[in-house]
Amino acid sequence: MKKLIPLFVCAFFLFTSLTACAPSRLEMDYGTSVKLQKFNQTVDLEAGKKVEPVEGMDGKAAQGTMEKHQKGFEKEPPAPVYTLSIGGIGVSK
Repeated sequence: MKKLIPLFVCAFFLFTSLTACAPSRLEMDYGTSVKLQKFNQTVDLEAGKKVEPVEGMDGKAAQGTMEKHQKGFEKEPPAPVYTLSIGGIGVSK
């Protein structure tokens, strides 16, 4: 029985080292989810083949939208600090 223990240990390490080199399910499907998301988000598959100009907003509407978008990233001014003075003791709110 004592001679079988080293044999089992060697067999275990051999088995684990061989299975570590085998391709996993993750490796076989690598990138599939990204490709699937890109395909699902594409509305018109033939859009790249069209040569007509794109119709949409006029220049002023687009400029106003862009300015509004840019102002959304600006920091708001800090809230004002009010000081109430009652009987010579200042209390900040």
